[in-house]
Amino acid sequence: MLLYRLPFVVAMACLALTTVAVAGPDLNCRIGPIEKSYGGTKWLVYGCDDKVSVVVVTAPGNPAMPFYFFFQRDGGGYHLHGEETGDKKFTDTAYKDLSALTDSDIAALSAEAGQQ
Repeated sequence: MLLYRLPFVVAMACLALTTVAVAGPDLNCRIGPIEKSYGGTKWLVYGCDDKVSVVVVTAPGNPAMPFYFFFQRDGGGYHLHGEETGDKKFTDTAYKDLSALTDSDIAALSAEAGQQ
């Protein structure tokens, strides 16, 4: 059973790093997750307690693991940031899909994660 949960633990560790490294220690991004597909691979989407920021973390089995993306509100829109050491082939295709999301799409992701 522990081995089954190991990928989830790794994903949560990435999520914890995201909260501190990108958003600062005051932002909690553990709302959700919901599962989505970007770049042909599965990702876990978490909302943040500011109700606008969103973290997208590699799902268990995703060949891009470990990697995360972070949508943070920046002025009138969102800034997309990605980090970690996942396979660039998969992270680049996911980035392409994520960067095409509109502000309304991102807000909808945050709201959907909040319903979990």
